[in-house]
Amino acid sequence: MARALIFSDLHNDAKALEKLMDIEADYYFAAGDLVNWARGLEKMGELMKRRADKMYVLPGNHESTSDIEGLCARFGFVNFHEQTIQIGSTHVAGLGYSSPTPFRTPGEYSEEEIAARLAKFAGLKPLVLICHCPPLDTELDRIKEVCMRGSRSVREFIEAHQPEYFFCGHIHEAEGKVIQMGATRAQNVGKKGYLLDL
Repeated sequence: MARALIFSDLHNDAKALEKLMDIEADYYFAAGDLVNWARGLEKMGELMKRRADKMYVLPGNHESTSDIEGLCARFGFVNFHEQTIQIGSTHVAGLGYSSPTPFRTPGEYSEEEIAARLAKFAGLKPLVLICHCPPLDTELDRIKEVCMRGSRSVREFIEAHQPEYFFCGHIHEAEGKVIQMGATRAQNVGKKGYLLDL
C-alpha cells in the first residue's frame, strides 16, 4: 500500500507547509497556489526539498506553468501539470490552473482549454484526478450561497468518467468539504491536506 498526501492553497503559509512535510507519505501532491502571485516560491521550495524525490507539483491560478517548471527544475520536484503516474494499479492524473477569475491571475484557462486538457485522462481507470479547480455548482466551489467559482468542464469530466477519487483546492471557504458525485468521492483538500491510501 502507498500513501499519497494531497494539499493545496498554502498561499505562503510556511508553518502549514512545515506541518505537511512532517507527515510521512510515499507521494506528495501540491495542487496549486503555494504562494500569492508567484511571489515566495523559493522559500516554499526550500521547505519542500526534503521530500523532493516524492514531490509532484501543479500550478494553481497564482502560478504560471513556467513558474512551476522553474521551481521543479531548481529543487528536483516533478512538474505534474497535465501528467500522469501509475501507483500500483491506480492511475493518478493532474491538471493545474483554474477557470477564469475576476482577478486575472497568471494561471487561468478557458472552459474549452480545461476540457481539452482533461480529455487525455478519459480512458484511465481506476483514476485519482487532482485538479486545482473544483467542479462548478457543488459544495467544493461554494464561496457564498449564491457564489460559485468552479469549472463546468471539471464537473462534466467527473460526471462522464467517474474517477474513483477527485481532489481540488482553489476555493478556501470549501476547504475540507467532501461530496459524492456518483461513484466519485470528491474533496477540497485545502492546506490541511488529505492522506490517501492507495
